[in-house]
Amino acid sequence: MAKNARKFRNEDINPCIDESDASQKCMDTSNYNKDMCTVYFQRYKNCRKYWHNIMLHRRSEGVKPDMPTATERQEILSGIGGKPY
Repeated sequence: MAKNARKFRNEDINPCIDESDASQKCMDTSNYNKDMCTVYFQRYKNCRKYWHNIMLHRRSEGVKPDMPTATERQEILSGIGGKPY
């Protein structure tokens, strides 16, 4: 697996793997008709936007690493009652 592909599939780096997989699965099942998968695309965009804002906030506060790890993200999501996106 290429380095970029491994980075994309790393749960500590990419917080939106589930949303990405769901949109890809939708594309596969709908014969690549993008109109059928807009809900999945929007969910992925919202996920990326949410975690990007968290990352920017942590960076401005000097918290390392910038992106919370997978376990930290689970704690954050359970603290707010689930995914806000």
